[in-house]
Amino acid sequence: MLFWSVMGASIGSALFPLINIEAILVVAVSRAPDAMWGLILAATVGQMLGKILWYWGGMHLDRAPWVNRYLEKPKVEASLAKWHERAEGRPWFTAGLLFVSASTGFPPYAVTAVLAGTLRVPFATFLVTGFLGRGLRFWAVVSGTTSLLDLW
Repeated sequence: MLFWSVMGASIGSALFPLINIEAILVVAVSRAPDAMWGLILAATVGQMLGKILWYWGGMHLDRAPWVNRYLEKPKVEASLAKWHERAEGRPWFTAGLLFVSASTGFPPYAVTAVLAGTLRVPFATFLVTGFLGRGLRFWAVVSGTTSLLDLW
């Protein structure tokens, strides 16, 4: 039951960044330390399910008329062109940026998920880097927190 609760909270956190999945995960692991790896997996899968929706939204942003008007602004157009130029033909740069964002939260992963969809980053690249990055992040948070609690 705890596994599914963490996964649901993680999906919610991916869609609404004000929900802190790291705090929820730490509390869940403190309740069931033997299930740590399963709970980390639940949080990671849940986050990626939610972030896939951001990615998909980025792919279809141009369908909304108000977005088209916004994207036609010279500053926005130049910024998107700059990111497209950086990403195009540089798959390792793109994968690295997605991994760093997923694992550190800088730049915010929700923003990079939308940008990845807008720039048509291959879905497999988005999924693998996000899964690895989020998993590493959650492992680090849980490991660091439980180590601190052991000291206390």
